[in-house]
Amino acid sequence: MTFLTAALPAATLLTAACMTGVFFAFSVAVMPGLNAVDPVQSVTAMRSINARILNPLFLGAFVGVPLLAAGGGTLLLLTGERGAALALFAAAGVYLLGAFAPTALVNVPLNDLLAAAGTPGSAEEAARLWAGYAPRWTAWNTVRAVFSALTVLLTALALYLWAHDTGRAV
Repeated sequence: MTFLTAALPAATLLTAACMTGVFFAFSVAVMPGLNAVDPVQSVTAMRSINARILNPLFLGAFVGVPLLAAGGGTLLLLTGERGAALALFAAAGVYLLGAFAPTALVNVPLNDLLAAAGTPGSAEEAARLWAGYAPRWTAWNTVRAVFSALTVLLTALALYLWAHDTGRAV
């Protein structure tokens, strides 16, 4: 049980850090890079990215964060580690509200609209499409990055509390 009690928060930390990195990279590099090229290319590239990001590694990490955090929190609670458990439950909640919900409610619907628009027929149409997509998508993606980073911090706090309360080295 001790191994699993440590493994679930550690896996939460790893997957939350991966998601933070993905969201951060999009906000500070990918989207600014796409904004710097012709909108026809931006639309085409983003549609391709959106199609390829739906893969088992990304989806496993994306969905895994709150599941691992909740599972780890439950185990910690069952072993009497209330403080660490609450920190992991908070991590799951923060991620669900700040990363998962915006993805489902904003970013994916914007991606779907971009895909449904098809290939722009002109440079003007591409510019209009990209201008309606990129600023909102990036703003909400940045929210996802911030909340994912908070999830990392809360998970690290949970591991610290667990180690401190049990006398284990951190």
